[in-house]
Amino acid sequence: GTAWKWFLDPAIGLENTMHLWGWESFTFNWIKDREMAIYTVVIAAVWQSSGFVMAMFLAGLRGIDNEILKAAQIDGASNWNLYRRIILPQLRPAFLSAFVILSHLAIKSYDLVIALTGGGPGNATALPATFMYSYTFTRNQMGIGAASAVIMLMTIAAIMVPYLYAELKEKK
Repeated sequence: GTAWKWFLDPAIGLENTMHLWGWESFTFNWIKDREMAIYTVVIAAVWQSSGFVMAMFLAGLRGIDNEILKAAQIDGASNWNLYRRIILPQLRPAFLSAFVILSHLAIKSYDLVIALTGGGPGNATALPATFMYSYTFTRNQMGIGAASAVIMLMTIAAIMVPYLYAELKEKK
């Protein structure tokens, strides 16, 4: 998060570098703009988690049996049908795992928002985790902070319970 802040901060990052190189009309102040600040957080979060998701999909791809793929090719399956009927269905657990993990991380992402924008400008990048922290520890309103933490827990449970149910149901 700190490295992304250095890169995106107009005073020291990309905008400043372009001005030093002579491109004075270049502006890139997304991190300071109320409308665009959340997108900088999303870009940084996608960058941060993309390696993990790629590793998960690589593991899923390595788990696909080459004999099945060769048999389908011998039977005359096109590349499109190979992906649609064999590869993508076998990557379903990787898709579900990535969805569950990334949605869990998105709900409780606090550190990236604080490192990049501090929740600002204004409340443009305020998320449930920053709301909960602010009310619990900064404003000393434990009841509201605890209630928001329970809401976050219920949201994560609403994602996890169907996933666990589907996974346990498959194994029976």
